Amino acid sequence: MADRDFSRICDTREWELPGYEPWFPVSEKSNPLTCDIDKASPNHIVRLLAACDAQIFQTKSGSTYERLFCDSIVHSMKEVTKMLEHILRDPEDSLVVLSGCGTSGRLAFLMATCFNRILKDQEQKPLYTYIIAGGDKALLTSQESPEDDPKLGMLTLEKICEGKRRVLFIGISCGLSAPFVAGQIAFCLKHPDVFSPVLVGFNPVSQARDEPMPGSTLTFRALVQKMQQKGQRAFIINPAVGPEVITGSSRMKGGSATKILLETILASAHTAAITNTHVTQGVLLARMKAYEFVHSATYSHSEQIAALIQSTGLSLQRGGRVCYVAWGSLGLLGLIDASECIPTFGADYEDVRGFIRGGYQDLDNIEGDLTSLGPQFCISHEDFMHLVLPNLSDRDLVLLLYTAHDDLDEVEKMILRVREKTSNVHILYHRLEGEAAADSMAPLCSSVLSVTWPFPSPDLNLLHMQWELSSKLVLNAVSTGGHILKGKVYRNHMIDLQVTNSKLYHRAGHILQKLSGCSQTRCEETLLKAIYDVETLTEDITSARVYTHTISASRRSRVVPLALVCLLMGCSLSEAKSRLQSHPVVREAVEACVTSSTPSSP
Repeated sequence: MADRDFSRICDTREWELPGYEPWFPVSEKSNPLTCDIDKASPNHIVRLLAACDAQIFQTKSGSTYERLFCDSIVHSMKEVTKMLEHILRDPEDSLVVLSGCGTSGRLAFLMATCFNRILKDQEQKPLYTYIIAGGDKALLTSQESPEDDPKLGMLTLEKICEGKRRVLFIGISCGLSAPFVAGQIAFCLKHPDVFSPVLVGFNPVSQARDEPMPGSTLTFRALVQKMQQKGQRAFIINPAVGPEVITGSSRMKGGSATKILLETILASAHTAAITNTHVTQGVLLARMKAYEFVHSATYSHSEQIAALIQSTGLSLQRGGRVCYVAWGSLGLLGLIDASECIPTFGADYEDVRGFIRGGYQDLDNIEGDLTSLGPQFCISHEDFMHLVLPNLSDRDLVLLLYTAHDDLDEVEKMILRVREKTSNVHILYHRLEGEAAADSMAPLCSSVLSVTWPFPSPDLNLLHMQWELSSKLVLNAVSTGGHILKGKVYRNHMIDLQVTNSKLYHRAGHILQKLSGCSQTRCEETLLKAIYDVETLTEDITSARVYTHTISASRRSRVVPLALVCLLMGCSLSEAKSRLQSHPVVREAVEACVTSSTPSSP
């Protein structure tokens, strides 16, 4: 694609037009920029990722939706910042709870531990805690079913806040759809004397899920509308940031925007409390726009990112594994990215793995050491050295992530140990202007991505948050691009996703409807046949609730590709299974179906 054509496409906002996929909420629309990303080269994949991420920062001018920098959004952020500022000045018997499911819960954990660490450095008591659906296991592995349990969410919040006189609750649900978070918001609204609820998401209120939640007649949309009623001490922060690069994959832009929004609020409140000043909308805007620089600084290294994607794709295609070996909070970003590949791409836990220097001591999670739960919970560098390193070969890829503030001698020793097993070693390294580059390590590695940052203000915490976002963008690009090259994406849809909760069930239906052109009813019927492995649906199946379907789906693999082949070919399940066995790459299987179903020319 010519540069001027690419620029023109980046400037279009087709996804905002009323007629563009009107039946899907913004977070579930397909991004018109990336409709052929499955056929793109690594360099083009990076350009598409950069363009999609840039949509986070687009202004409201000509927009149908409220955007990140809109006055209404920034005003709500200011009000939440003021509440937190008051708590920081008088923290006795107070608590700030960040909660979410999947990626949102992992980011809640990241920020709660980060800001508790800041308080500890200032010799103050911890004020933050986190909740993630599925408990600490969900920090490292896919635990999708608890997302659908509003009662579990409510009971977890009630327990963690027992005895507190004031609680600021921040619930994160990118699609305004997670019943787990909805149950917590409902509980907060029933106890306004203690709880001040904040909801963060990236759909308009009118697009919140309107399906009754398990065990309740209440819908997420009705709950959000209740938050909007006059007199409620509740806030909704829901800028539209545009469709994801891979449709519905909220770990990407949704996760980045969550980090930007909440770090802006939390860091601004801390600064105001320390300096005895008050936050203005101008201060919040300036902090958020600093993250726009992170975007440009990161993607200025597009060639190196593309090379990493190429190497990652090759390793995954060969059946090798990808290992992120990292130091400090970058290690947590590696763990998060690796855990998200399982539900998104139907990956095995060994395909992409993360390791952090101090293991659970550095992770500092509530439940502590989880290694007894299985090998997928072994996350320290020692675990990597003992369990993974001995079996590495050149088909495997190792990416080391660190900063100039980490022990560089230790990094070099790790590189030398890895080099004994594989030459496929890469570096992602952050440093300040004037600090030593990774020149001595470069000859040992296949590639070096060294991001140099301007010498900062005295706020080193902000600098580390920016390094985290930059690393997140790179890791998302590496794992997404690698799985695209492996054939796990069709057009821009995560075709091999796991259908393990209501959100993913509805997403699977949307994907089938979009790609097949069939009716919603037919798509759902075919999906159910694939889930239950039957040619004919019984009344017990059709009358069951979505939750029941997701339990059955969790025991099966490739249900969405199977259903799609059935729809495109009009064939039986057994015929569809045979085609998928002949074409294990989903894109090739689907294209073979399209080709074989097209009448030949006379």
